[in-house]
Amino acid sequence: MRKLILFISFASFFFVANSQNVQLHYDFGKDRKMFTSTVEMFKPDSWGNTFFFVDFDYGSKSSGVDGVSLAYWEISRELKFWEAPIAFHAEFNGGFGQFNFAPNTNGAYTINNAYLFGPSFSWNNSSFTRGFTLQTLFKYITDKEDASFQITGVWYMHFLDGMLTFSGFADLWKEDNVVFDDNGNTSNAKFVFLTEPQIWYNTTKNLSLGGEIEISSNFGGNKGFMVNPTLAVKWQF
Repeated sequence: MRKLILFISFASFFFVANSQNVQLHYDFGKDRKMFTSTVEMFKPDSWGNTFFFVDFDYGSKSSGVDGVSLAYWEISRELKFWEAPIAFHAEFNGGFGQFNFAPNTNGAYTINNAYLFGPSFSWNNSSFTRGFTLQTLFKYITDKEDASFQITGVWYMHFLDGMLTFSGFADLWKEDNVVFDDNGNTSNAKFVFLTEPQIWYNTTKNLSLGGEIEISSNFGGNKGFMVNPTLAVKWQF
């Protein structure tokens, strides 16, 4: 799923002016060939900040669905009313999808709700042109993992007076999954890795053009590493 630059909750100075955006990505990955829309919101306050995003996938070769094939969202709250660069992070993730391959083979599935909490450490340079955050979180996955963990790193870098932005995140978490190889054979995996580095050309303060490369391991039921590039457009409000 997408967890984009607004998840950099420590960069309040930058995101106060760019607190909401919508994005449209076209995914060139194997068996994907689909559009994904994303709506993001980030709002800081005197007690920390709130962030959420909502994703919709519009069909894919592997789902056989012409319309919305997957819906997913994350919402998080960071509590910080002190000067130290450490905040308390709480988060909820959840969603569902559907598939339609042939008569009598259509159906739907849920993405197990996940609840996360733990400390978040942040750093920015004095001009807020570069920064990163690191989170070490306890993770509870409903009906699946009572005591798991997730390590998340997020970064951003602005170049050429803000004309270019390089940003992204990387997640590593524990989750027992059944994964499939290209031949349909199954095996068990205990850890999932997902990263989505992005590059944006900011044509104006509102319009950005760019894309991302989703790099994953044992993610979405797929065994081993996958690389899925996108082209995208973003409008910031």
